[in-house]
Amino acid sequence: MSGGMSFELTEDQQLIRQSVAELAAKFDDHYWMTKDLAHEFPQEFYDAIAGGGWLGMTIPEEYGGHGLGITEATLLAEEVARSGGGMNAASAIHLSIFGMQPVVVFGSDEMKAETLPRIVSGDLHVCFGVTEPTAGLDTSRITTFAKRDGSDYVVNGRKVWISKALESEKILLLTRTTPREESAKPTDGLTLFLTDIDRDHVDIRPITKMGRNAVSSNEVFIDDLRIPAEHRIGEEGKGFSYILHGLNPERMLIAAEALGIGRVALDRAVKYANERVVFDRPIGMNQGIQFPLADSLARLDAAELILRKATWLYDNGKSCGREANMAKYLCADAGFEAADRALQTHGGMGYSEEYNISRFFRESRLMKIAPVSQEMILNFLGSHVLGLPRSY
Repeated sequence: MSGGMSFELTEDQQLIRQSVAELAAKFDDHYWMTKDLAHEFPQEFYDAIAGGGWLGMTIPEEYGGHGLGITEATLLAEEVARSGGGMNAASAIHLSIFGMQPVVVFGSDEMKAETLPRIVSGDLHVCFGVTEPTAGLDTSRITTFAKRDGSDYVVNGRKVWISKALESEKILLLTRTTPREESAKPTDGLTLFLTDIDRDHVDIRPITKMGRNAVSSNEVFIDDLRIPAEHRIGEEGKGFSYILHGLNPERMLIAAEALGIGRVALDRAVKYANERVVFDRPIGMNQGIQFPLADSLARLDAAELILRKATWLYDNGKSCGREANMAKYLCADAGFEAADRALQTHGGMGYSEEYNISRFFRESRLMKIAPVSQEMILNFLGSHVLGLPRSY
């Protein structure tokens, strides 16, 4: 963007948005409701996105990808959620779109050649193994341990809330290689691997949850999993810094998905408010209905602007921690508020599964928790941006 401020998407970016919207529109409410209720991975949708070449958006061109930025990736994520697929659709492809960034930046040439083209083709599913039952937001507290044994590592431990573990062939796995108390800093001594999920040594158990049920979230029990040293990403003990690299883009991606759900919920609410007649008038004529929806429109538009700024900063190599965190915070809030108001607009029918609004409501609620809670974002802004004393 030369010559000052521009709020326009480029022609290429508009084309991405339009093409993804057209592709995603082929999967209707019935498809998503069926997948959600059956707890069944949306394979047809995933295959269609892969077939369109969209999974390789941010993967370098030498591995078959498009080498595009996080701006383009967020447009993809937003349109996918906005199509009515919500978080089920977004989560099916989320990790493929940006999750492999540690491999792209820090992986060996062999690892990249072996895995990245398969990500692009959609042939390879990967899950991300960081969170543990006793280490949620405080990643330095993870205890899953990789013990060196000759040219291998032997790993034992437990992970929780691992999306797509059931469907995945490989796992991006964060482990300890030096105990926390023996490390110079709490975040030292963590090592990142990309390795095969050997079902003889990895037990995967789905978690029963409130929503987004087409994509599994799992507890993962790891017992004596042997990992060859060549599956390690970068250096031993530097894993935390490799993950940090992807945190801001992930927040932007999540923000875009929350924004997309907010938009589709608002669209549906407006349609219903125009059509539903009570006391001889469309309910949308009532300010009690109209004002909350107008307010949600304003808040979604405002949240979208900070997201656009964040992705522009990142793609232009500028510092974006403040904006990335704000985008996630504001989009998650605006998205959930829109879904809540859409449900209210539908009245009793909003609570039924028939209108899909309850699905948007459940899925948008998740965005205020994952991948980092609203409270932790306020902590970041308070201490890192405002310069207030750290509270945790």
